Amino acid sequence: MALRIATWNVNSINSRLDRITGWLRSAAPDVVCLQELKCTEEAFPAERLRELGYEAAVAADGRWNGVAVLSRLGVQDVATRLPGQPPYEGVVEPRAVAATCGPLRVWSLYVPNGRELGHPHYAYKLEWLRALRAAVAQDAVGERPFAVLGDFNIAPKDEDVWDIARFEGATHVSEPERAELAELLKTGLTEAYPRALKYDIPFTFWDYRMLGFPKNKGMRIDHVYGNAPFTAAVSDAYVDRDARRPGKKDQPASLAPSDHAPVVVDLDL
Repeated sequence: MALRIATWNVNSINSRLDRITGWLRSAAPDVVCLQELKCTEEAFPAERLRELGYEAAVAADGRWNGVAVLSRLGVQDVATRLPGQPPYEGVVEPRAVAATCGPLRVWSLYVPNGRELGHPHYAYKLEWLRALRAAVAQDAVGERPFAVLGDFNIAPKDEDVWDIARFEGATHVSEPERAELAELLKTGLTEAYPRALKYDIPFTFWDYRMLGFPKNKGMRIDHVYGNAPFTAAVSDAYVDRDARRPGKKDQPASLAPSDHAPVVVDLDL
């Protein structure tokens, strides 16, 4: 059974809906984990996506968060928050949603940014990662193919950012964040690392400013981590850079790119 799954921080699903639906038609993934929806659950474009054959499990509140799992295999056993997920400023944010899609169990994750070292949001990020580790531990050692996909807001190694000197004293590359990610992998998860296409390091994010994408000033912060049955089935993995390309200057706003590109993984189960 050949399956294609993907993760993509879309940076506002309704603002980029034509770009997203066009990509779904061309890439034809069976399961897609989306982050940063920036809409309420009521405003989520479920009907447009249903027309393309996708059911959706959604957790969203209209702010800068929001996550979803789209599936052409159905969605069952939906969970819309991590067990034990910590709040931030009294709010349990919509940063995680899980669903069983055919033979797969997946989590779509939008890990907190952290903002800056010493900020309360940074402490929240570390606490959130610890909750994630506890939440996935059982599935990670199970016999069913299982993966956590999303925007982790962590570059695991120095080479995963375009210039590590520019990130001195910043989030995304700090040792506590990387240590929490390493602890997550100890539950039994392994990365489906994307193969290099145009560049040696398959970056997944490029800032809109300072010609970040044309100059490849990127970061590798979107990841796919699977358990042993999942990673044993991986036949290919890559970053779809074409989905990040700006396109024509006179194109409609709904065709503008996200600042992230999809990470695509092909499976042969």
